[in-house]
Amino acid sequence: MIKYKVYIKVIFVILIIAGLFGFANHRNSIRKIVDIEVSFEGGDSLFVTSNEVNKLLIQNSGNIKNKSKESIFLKVIEQGIMKNKMIENAEVYMTIDGILKVSVLQKKPIARIVVNGTSYYLDRHGKKMRLSSNYSARVPIVEGVLGKDDLEQVFQFIKQVLKDDFMKKQIIGVKIKQNKFFDLKTRMGNQLIEFGKLENIENKINKIKAFYQKMDKDKSINKYSKINLEYNKQIVCTK
Repeated sequence: MIKYKVYIKVIFVILIIAGLFGFANHRNSIRKIVDIEVSFEGGDSLFVTSNEVNKLLIQNSGNIKNKSKESIFLKVIEQGIMKNKMIENAEVYMTIDGILKVSVLQKKPIARIVVNGTSYYLDRHGKKMRLSSNYSARVPIVEGVLGKDDLEQVFQFIKQVLKDDFMKKQIIGVKIKQNKFFDLKTRMGNQLIEFGKLENIENKINKIKAFYQKMDKDKSINKYSKINLEYNKQIVCTK
């Protein structure tokens, strides 16, 4: 008899919990959207503005203010926002007080490719990215790209550059010559760095850093017009 009463109590508690859970879910589903808040990961809305995101919401989902949560599809809203080619990812969720939160991750360019008078960005995943009328990114300008192989080489090289704080600040231009040798333009001084083929990249970067440290110490930063790194164990400089 006692065991029977315990079973009844357990079932009763389970029913109460299930009822409360169902009630909470129902209230959550009929909760209306009272406002929309757009935020950008990293804090900067460089390529896309909040107004542009709001326009995307209206274009793809209509005016969603005062709509209930059950009448909208968050995944559909996310997909609509990501139709903008400057957006890498979007997350949409609703708070308990009825605020529709939109978190946007913009694409990040690492280089600007110039080909036959036109240009585009290369993003951090090695994909092409169009220019923006809202913002111009300060990234190395790359010339001489003829095809996918060149683009892949540029991507791999820029990734190596970005790993080094000194190189990341100094390299402002890259030119691929017909023999697939790379020339670099730096922010410090006015030298052309003949980097050569993309071989022994880490070793060449270390030679560049050591050389510029010496030139800075000797106050001879503008003494040379060319720095050649094509030779294995030496740097050849031209005045």
